[in-house]
Amino acid sequence: MTVATAFAGMRGAVPVVFRAGCPDCRGRFELAASALRLAIGASSRTTFYSFTCPDCGAAVRKPAGERIVELLTGGGVRTLRLHSTV
Repeated sequence: MTVATAFAGMRGAVPVVFRAGCPDCRGRFELAASALRLAIGASSRTTFYSFTCPDCGAAVRKPAGERIVELLTGGGVRTLRLHSTV
């Protein structure tokens, strides 16, 4: 069986996009999962996602609650787990 035969009839995956906004320029846009980074810390204060605003170039960092973490990880956003040194 060839690869073409094995995957015949399958539809291509639709890329996941996330809506975001920039607090500096107030721009609103959609970002691919590859444009976002998620950092998961030991508390809600150390769990956040970040991206660079495509309109003004500002580095944006926003808090990420449980639901946001779930959506971003499910959508393929690269994740960094921060470890406590205590």
